[in-house]
Amino acid sequence: MSDIIRLLPETIANQIAAGEVVPAPAYIVKELLENSIDAGATRIQVEILDAGRSAVQVTDDGKGMSPTDARMAFERHATSKLREIEDLDRLTTMGFRGEALAAIASVCQVQLRTRTAEAELGTELQIEGARVKSAEPCACPVGTTLKAMNIFYNTPGRRKHIEARKESTDLSDIWKEFAKVALANHQVAFALQGAGKYDRQLPATSLKERIIGVGGSKLAKALIPVSYESEFCTIRGFIGTPATAVKSAPQQYLFV
Repeated sequence: MSDIIRLLPETIANQIAAGEVVPAPAYIVKELLENSIDAGATRIQVEILDAGRSAVQVTDDGKGMSPTDARMAFERHATSKLREIEDLDRLTTMGFRGEALAAIASVCQVQLRTRTAEAELGTELQIEGARVKSAEPCACPVGTTLKAMNIFYNTPGRRKHIEARKESTDLSDIWKEFAKVALANHQVAFALQGAGKYDRQLPATSLKERIIGVGGSKLAKALIPVSYESEFCTIRGFIGTPATAVKSAPQQYLFV
């Protein structure tokens, strides 16, 4: 009997892994927002086209990347957040595995523009199927803009599954991911465009004002501050009045 077990080509392995890491456009939004926060951004703009199926673009004013780092960012298990196993006990970033951008690039057509404050010119990458098609210097502001286009363009089965979903479902999921990051980082200005009723312009502000910006003006008089301190922990936040109570927990957020 001949041998039948073979190693999968790297491109196929990446696409399979991407289906686990990036099951829908909302996860692209989540990963890119978290990268922007980790880059020290003070302003983050998210633009959506066709509920994320045609494009998701995130622009920030974070520290940006050098040309070498820009290319390395799309390699699997490439990360700036972990050097040795002991670092797992000291993590303060949103992610550390170095898988998200590689997964996104394996199932999307990606354009990246990024520049550090020390560089006169930035870097523009065009990536398709995890392969860099072009890398050129470009004029751009400090920070990073990443545009992920045509999700699952090279995996027809997954693309068909995405297109069979209601756009309202993807927009709702995108909003949930956006809202979570915006609530956890009220000191950062956020904008969401192209998401219909979920579009927002959220300036950097207090936690209370951010909650109102996300949840609506109806919460302005319904928020009760809570505060607790001990030698082990500090808890601060807001709860709603009984009039705001609901049967499920769609508006309960806890951040550690």
